[in-house]
Amino acid sequence: MMLEGGGYDVVDLEVDVPPEKYVEAAQAENADVIALSALLTTTMPGMKDTIDAIAEAGMKGSVKVIIGGAPVTQNYADEIGADGYAPDAASAVDLVTSLL
Repeated sequence: MMLEGGGYDVVDLEVDVPPEKYVEAAQAENADVIALSALLTTTMPGMKDTIDAIAEAGMKGSVKVIIGGAPVTQNYADEIGADGYAPDAASAVDLVTSLL
């Protein structure tokens, strides 16, 4: 909602999305950014899996991956190779703007 309010087109893939679906959607939509959010620590490994799938598809660098959510930190973003971290939705808009 915040990204849409910031003027960005958003394709919401909903929840519990496998990494391959992110790759397919990013290719189909010619996405510039994939934004991932974790509510629970149990979902955080999926963020790394998605970043790995983006790299395996040869899209690393052309599609930026940002992460956020309650259990996520800048340290974790660095650890998994995310292009950015935002502590809240408003900051995510600023982050996307800076990455593009």
